[in-house]
Amino acid sequence: MRYLPLTDADRRDMLAAIGAKSVDELFKDVPASARLAAKIAGLPDHQGELEVERAFQAYAAKNVSPASVPFFIGAGAYRHHVPATVDYMIQRGEFLTSYTPYQPEITQGTLQYLFEFQTQVTLLTGMEVANASMYDGSTAASEAVLMAGRITRRHKALLSGGLHPQYRRVIETAAHWEGFGVVAGDADPRGLEDMISRVDKETSCVVVQNPSFFGHVRDFARLAAACHAAGALLIVVVTEVVSLGLVTPPGEMGADIVVCEGQSIGNGLGFGGPYVGLFATRDKYVRQMPGRLAGETVDADGKRGFVLTLSTREQHIRREKATSNICTNAGLCALAFTVHLALLGEAGLRRLAELNHAKASELADRVSALPGVELLNDSFFNEFTVRLPVPAAPVVEALAAKRILAGVPVSRLIPDDPAVENLLLLAATETATEHGMAPLIAGLKEVL
Repeated sequence: MRYLPLTDADRRDMLAAIGAKSVDELFKDVPASARLAAKIAGLPDHQGELEVERAFQAYAAKNVSPASVPFFIGAGAYRHHVPATVDYMIQRGEFLTSYTPYQPEITQGTLQYLFEFQTQVTLLTGMEVANASMYDGSTAASEAVLMAGRITRRHKALLSGGLHPQYRRVIETAAHWEGFGVVAGDADPRGLEDMISRVDKETSCVVVQNPSFFGHVRDFARLAAACHAAGALLIVVVTEVVSLGLVTPPGEMGADIVVCEGQSIGNGLGFGGPYVGLFATRDKYVRQMPGRLAGETVDADGKRGFVLTLSTREQHIRREKATSNICTNAGLCALAFTVHLALLGEAGLRRLAELNHAKASELADRVSALPGVELLNDSFFNEFTVRLPVPAAPVVEALAAKRILAGVPVSRLIPDDPAVENLLLLAATETATEHGMAPLIAGLKEVL
C-alpha cells in the first residue's frame, strides 16, 4: 500500500465520477501507435524494493562509462573534465536546497549566481542580454524561433542542413502547434549550402549552427546582413559551448538570438541529461525573450542587491501574455556552469579550447590517413565528419564490441538517407589521449 494506495473500488469510483469507463480512456489523446500493446518483455512485476534495486543495478552494469574506454562520441553532448570543486560547490546546502525564487528578493544568493551566469553567457556569445537559463539547447532553439515570430510577425523559419537533427525535430514539433512554417534544408555534410539565396520577405528567421552538426566552422556575417535586409532575424545555435573559447562569438557576426547547449561546462554527460540551455539576444528584444531575467539594483540603504527583473512565464502572468511555456530554469546545472567557468577564467577557457582543437586535429590527421577514409571538413573545432568506404553503423557496432566508442554514425540521427550511410562523426576533447586514439586507429584498420 506504500506505493499503490488505491483499491480497485477506489479506481471505479473515480472513473465513474469523471464519466470514463476505463483508465485507458484517459489516454485516448495519445495515438495508438505511441502506446504499448502489451507489457514490456523481461520487466519483472510487483517486486520488493531490494529486488528492484538489484534489478536496476544489473541494468546499470551493462552501461559503459566514457571514462573507462576510448571515447569519441559527440553529436551535441561532449565529455569534458569537470573539476571536483564544481560538485563540491553545487552540493553545499545553500545552493542544493534552493529551488527557484518564488519570493525572489529573499533568495539573494540564488539571484546573484543567476546574474553572474547571465553575464558569463553574454560575454561568451557576444550578445547584450541573456536569460537565467533554459532546459537545454534544443528547447532553447525552439523558443528562439517562436520569439522571432513574435518580433517579425512572420511565420516561416528556415533551418540549415547543418542544424542538429534532434534540434530540428524539436523546432518542428513546437512550430507545428504554434502554426509556424518550417522549411528545413537537406543534410549538409560538406558545409556548402547557400542560405542567403533562400531568405525572402516572408522569412521570420534563419537558424544555423556553428560549429555545424557536421563540425564545420563558418562566418555568418554575410548571412546576418542578408537576413536584416529582408527583415528577418538570424538565430545561431551552438551545441559545443567550449568552442566559444576560440571561435568568433555569434554576436560579433551579427546574430540576433544565440542559443547554446551549456552541458560541456560544469556538467557531465549524464546519459542524456539534465542539461542547461543558454539563451542570449539583443537588448532591444529583451521583452520578447522567454524565461526569466535576474537584474542588479540597490536597496533602500544604497546597498547592492539583486531582483527578478523580468519573468513573463505562465506561472507569473496570464497564459496568453507569456513569452514561454518553460516553467522553470535549469538552476543547479546553471550554477555548475557558472562555477566551472569562473574557475577557468578567460585565459583558462581559451587554453581549454586550444587543447580541444589540437586533440581533434591530431585525430583527424590519423583517421583520414587510413585507406579509403575521407575527411569532409575544411574547418572544425573538436568534431569532424569522415566518409568511410563502408556503412558507418556496423563499423561503430564492431568497435563497440571491442570496447571502443568510435563516434556517432550519421545514419543514427538522419535515418533513411543513403547519402549519409557511410558518414561518421568523431569528437576529441581535452580528455582524449594516445591510449584512446591508438586503439581507435588500430580498430578502424582491422574493421575496415
